[in-house]
Amino acid sequence: MKRVVVALGGNAILESDPTAAAQQKIVQETAEALADLLTDEMELVIVHGNGPQVGNVVLQQAEADSEKNPAMPLDTCVAMTEGSIGYWLANSLTNVLEKRKITRNVAAIMTQVEVSPNDEGFTHPSKPIGPFLTESEAQELMKTTDAVYLEDAGRGFRKVVPSPEPVKIKESETIKLLLENGVITVACGGGGIPVIRSGSELKGTEAVIDKDLAAAKLAELIEADTLIILTGVANVFVHYNQPNQKALETVSISDIETYIEEGQFAPGSMLPKVEAAVKFVKRSPANKAVITSLENLVKERIGTVVEQKEPVSID
Repeated sequence: MKRVVVALGGNAILESDPTAAAQQKIVQETAEALADLLTDEMELVIVHGNGPQVGNVVLQQAEADSEKNPAMPLDTCVAMTEGSIGYWLANSLTNVLEKRKITRNVAAIMTQVEVSPNDEGFTHPSKPIGPFLTESEAQELMKTTDAVYLEDAGRGFRKVVPSPEPVKIKESETIKLLLENGVITVACGGGGIPVIRSGSELKGTEAVIDKDLAAAKLAELIEADTLIILTGVANVFVHYNQPNQKALETVSISDIETYIEEGQFAPGSMLPKVEAAVKFVKRSPANKAVITSLENLVKERIGTVVEQKEPVSID
């Protein structure tokens, strides 16, 4: 695992208390765990989500909107949370490494992720952001605004926004240079700032890119060896929450694609993680992706491993 991209969810940073102090405390604990994984040879990139955080920023912008203090567009709100969470992660990791007397620099880089203007994500909003609401609260908001709210994996209703797939990452070569010089890099925060190419210019667009798909694209572009997608459970499951529930350990591309076709993974929850893992592993026979919780990764150093090759059965 020399060059590793770790994708950390925004929900893992914001639990019940949305204050900066509470989120920084969780980030500090995450930094300690990531430092446990670090080796001298490892080139590490951390990609973080921002779903709850960017949703809260959008709400704050709307609440304070006025002629003299106009609300910022969604791409700028993504940039705000990329900056704030990137700062928390870089600061916490720096403090942890210095305490452990590990000589490694940490940098958070604002990342522009190019998307296609023709992506169907713009016509079918699907990315959940902001707080969880009851069905009645969501219905009331949809009567008074043009926002769309959908149920998010049985946990409540959340606002959904366009989520186009990443095509290119403007700063990928810069990130490679940082890694080659031993810098632990925080990048593609919140999936990166969504931009559309118009001639020779990149222009921001109103969207939030799925951070797992952005992590997979970044891992591809920087030629990473391993993509680690962190979630709240130790393994990916099929027949989840049913009597025949089964944890996946090592799974081939062909098997996991069959599970996707069967609808085994919840949209907006585990499905994007599995799809991101498949996209990355398909790029090279040597690639592997791991989906697990941070706690399990630190303790067991494994979770659900997605590989190209078929598992070999041993009689």
